[in-house]
Amino acid sequence: MKSIKKAIIPAAGYGTRSLPITKVLPKEMFPIACKPAIEYIVEEAIDSGIEELLIVVSRHKNLILDYFDRSLDYEAFLEKKGKHNLLEKIMNPRINIQYVRQPFADGLGAAILLGKKFVGNDPFAVLLPDDLFVKKEQSALQELINVYENYHSSVIALEKVKEELLKNYGVVKGSKLKDRSYEINDIVEKPRFNAPSNLAVSGRYIFTPSIFSYLEKINKGVGGELQLTDAIKELLILENCYGVQVTSKRYDIGTEEGYFKILQHFMSNRKEQEDR
Repeated sequence: MKSIKKAIIPAAGYGTRSLPITKVLPKEMFPIACKPAIEYIVEEAIDSGIEELLIVVSRHKNLILDYFDRSLDYEAFLEKKGKHNLLEKIMNPRINIQYVRQPFADGLGAAILLGKKFVGNDPFAVLLPDDLFVKKEQSALQELINVYENYHSSVIALEKVKEELLKNYGVVKGSKLKDRSYEINDIVEKPRFNAPSNLAVSGRYIFTPSIFSYLEKINKGVGGELQLTDAIKELLILENCYGVQVTSKRYDIGTEEGYFKILQHFMSNRKEQEDR
């Protein structure tokens, strides 16, 4: 069995939920405790054993590439000023990062399909940068990896969501197994009525490379885009797929409420540390 060593971060979207700031600043670069949001996603990948990362960007997201590039002039400045303690803060993360451009926004399914050559014949993870998870004991991605190691099939992170909010998510129908895990029987993208359950997809996935064969044959769905949900629905006809209700706390930084809540979380933690 191949272990999960590759991951894709789709970061090419327009960020319309966060306008007007996303006209000039990608939402993946929103600051959280002096680091951009996407760095926490990369740290989660590293923490979960990922060694190779593909970030899908658009031509408006060059700031992401600049951030993960070395800044030799900045390093020289810190060296000259004797601020050696700050050098570690600007070092690149310990992971191989590659990039591919998505020519135009055409849905999450289209973004992931751009990673087919990168993935090859290996299982891989997908981490959506809108969703930041604060771990308890393990990262959200590691919780999915644990389930994958049991079943060797695709795995989706799940979260119980209030009924009135289900219209904003992909929602699954599943059979309960154990340890917060489910065998998924069906999935619906943003159901307006009669959602199959209160279990919503929440920003972390593990797929076998067979997902690309389903992505290549689906038609455009909700919003006139290639929906990953539709490919998963096709996958369920022939393959097993599992879900795990993760214990990590999710914050959706694509909304003002989610962004401010994660800022409050970090501020509270900092205050607790200062009070000790």
